[in-house]
Amino acid sequence: MMNEVLSERNVYEDFELESDVLYFKLGMQGLVSFHGRNYNIKKRMTAEQIDQLTHQSSFYPVNSNCYINIGKIKTIEGGTIHFDSEIADSKQVSVNRRKQFVIQQLFSQRASSNDLRIML
Repeated sequence: MMNEVLSERNVYEDFELESDVLYFKLGMQGLVSFHGRNYNIKKRMTAEQIDQLTHQSSFYPVNSNCYINIGKIKTIEGGTIHFDSEIADSKQVSVNRRKQFVIQQLFSQRASSNDLRIML
């Protein structure tokens, strides 16, 4: 029990990009807003850090300032990406039709390459 408490990490201080972040948004003057299942964290980053961040293979730009984590998508429908199976409570991002098609392709490729089950 004691080891469990020690091994828990604080996602506000030490989050892992691919496993914890659903999507992130780029703001003014290097401010990046990371959105997880139960939190939003804003961090100031250098141009070099932002460049590395926006070139992560697991994230895809849905517009000029918003990047989604392909591996965290649960459903895509009607121009909206949902990150939780409970759509009413789900964090979501709007996407245009062209991007929705590309994201569905990437999502399907990733799911088949990882042998995941897609639950719609």
